[in-house]
Amino acid sequence: MLNRVVLIGRLTRDPELRYTPNGIAVASFTLAVNRPWLNQQGEREADFIPIVVWRKQAENCANYINKGSLVAVDGRMQVRTYETKEGQRRWVTEVVADSVRFLERRESSEPAQDFGAVGSEVEFSEEDLPF
Repeated sequence: MLNRVVLIGRLTRDPELRYTPNGIAVASFTLAVNRPWLNQQGEREADFIPIVVWRKQAENCANYINKGSLVAVDGRMQVRTYETKEGQRRWVTEVVADSVRFLERRESSEPAQDFGAVGSEVEFSEEDLPF
């Protein structure tokens, strides 16, 4: 069996860092990933994918990336359920990241040296963010 997800996109909001009762760091954010085609109006659409990152990588995300940052995420798709206070069952689909690579320098929108070619292939600007 294989469950592998590789995504390149921009954060739609700053990462939210929390800690479990056992002190384990967990961060979450949403990644906007452009679709490879244009819609009927000639506009590019994007998918907004929830990402969860654990431990030291979660702390690094909270400290070094923010809304609009270009990142590459390598991980697995996870589907989980929970029950609301009203007794309703909810389903959540998210990507649990094994690694998050920062594709731009923090102070500028220039691609990082090691990832210049990858960063230039993504056609997404901060003006396209829905927030």
